[in-house]
Amino acid sequence: MKEHETVVQLSIPADAQFIDVARLTLYGLAAKMGFSYEEIEDMKVAVSEACNNAVLHAYNGTGGVIHLCFEMRADALSITIKDEGKGFDYKRVSKQTAPLSSKPLEDVKAGGLGLFLMEALMDDVTVTTKGGTEVRLTKFRHHGEGEHAHDCISPSSVQEQA
Repeated sequence: MKEHETVVQLSIPADAQFIDVARLTLYGLAAKMGFSYEEIEDMKVAVSEACNNAVLHAYNGTGGVIHLCFEMRADALSITIKDEGKGFDYKRVSKQTAPLSSKPLEDVKAGGLGLFLMEALMDDVTVTTKGGTEVRLTKFRHHGEGEHAHDCISPSSVQEQA
C-alpha cells in the first residue's frame, strides 16, 4: 500500500442482485472523499457496467466471484473489478467501440457499450485480460474546478443518508 492510501476490498457473488452492494460501497467511500453527486453517479454507472460484464460474460451464468478493490488516495479513487472467468479480446472490442460517435445509431449494437461508457465517465480505464478480466477505473478529485465543485457531499451527510 502506498503512503496516504486506504484500501477497501469487497468480494461479491457474480450475480446481478449483488451489484447494488458494490454500488453502495462505492457511494459511501466516494462521498467520504468529497466527490460530487454527479461524479459519484458517473462512477456508479461505470462500476455497474464492469460488474455486469463479469456477471454476463465471465462465468456464463454459472456462478463465480467478483473481487472489488477501492483505493482511496488524496487525489483519486481507483476501483478495480476482477473476475476469474473467461477473458475476452480487449483490443478487438475496444476497436469496435472507439469510433462509436461516427456510427449511425442503427449500426450501434445494444451490447458492447459498457467499455465506451466506462471510458466516457471515468478519467482513466485500464483492462487486463490474463487469468480472467481486471478492469481498473480511476476518477481524479477536481476540487474547486467546474460548475459543480460546490455540490460535494460532505462526510456528515453520508451518515444522515445511510
